[in-house]
Amino acid sequence: MKTAILVNLTKEPAISCAKKVAILLLDKNAEICMLSECMSFFKGIHITYYDKIDEIFKNCDIAVTVGGDGTIIHAAKYAANAEKPLIGVNVGRLGFAADVEPDEIDSLGRLVSGDYTTQERILLDVEVIKNNESRHYLAVNDAVIARGQLSKIIDLHLSLDGEEISKYRADGLLFSTPTGSTAYSLSAGGPILSPQMECILLTPVCPHSLFSRSVLFDGKSELSVSVKIPSECCCVLTVDGEENVDILADDRVIIKKSDLKLQLISLHNRNFYKLLNEKLKEREI
Repeated sequence: MKTAILVNLTKEPAISCAKKVAILLLDKNAEICMLSECMSFFKGIHITYYDKIDEIFKNCDIAVTVGGDGTIIHAAKYAANAEKPLIGVNVGRLGFAADVEPDEIDSLGRLVSGDYTTQERILLDVEVIKNNESRHYLAVNDAVIARGQLSKIIDLHLSLDGEEISKYRADGLLFSTPTGSTAYSLSAGGPILSPQMECILLTPVCPHSLFSRSVLFDGKSELSVSVKIPSECCCVLTVDGEENVDILADDRVIIKKSDLKLQLISLHNRNFYKLLNEKLKEREI
């Protein structure tokens, strides 16, 4: 079995943990592959290196991330495109999407024997139509359309399956997967959803209204947003906190469930809501 290990090189604990994971899996007769940028950190360990992350996912059977939720989210898009299962080791602060804590890495040996289950998570296809040209983005957690740094409060028009259903005056609109309901959406006052659900969660960001609440849409829905802003201003579409796209008054953003799905590996039969409570308590200061 060829296992890809994706590690957050900015965190020394993640590098140290990734070394233990690599040695553990090598002892189980697995092959290990990593990005070339990791080479200087893993000298003396038999690893196959690739220059690009998509090459890793093309050649691996399974992938392990070592870092925080950001490391998992970044790798998840490549994993979904390559239809490869993924598991995360949490060396971050919360690690909602991670299944393994650093003191549990011995359990990763079960990957080699296939002693695990997988959970499918939906992703969002976010399409931006600008100047009659279209570009697609893949969201694991969320897509946010928000006012730019110098913009005032904005008017957003929301359509469902081609029919306008609502207007919002707000700082923005946040579209989330069930997986992302514990991320920015939770901080914006949105509900917590079971990650296996197939739906799209809309949460207004700082709405100028007493009655604007989160709305849950069926997974088959196609949502479309246009904005009304002064010509000298712009909005920004942010996808998973990684990609930013300026959105002008003539642009349109379409959000729907992607045809791709993320396969997250589970080694522990944990209750999602109990785990959530534990992690949120850990965050309290």
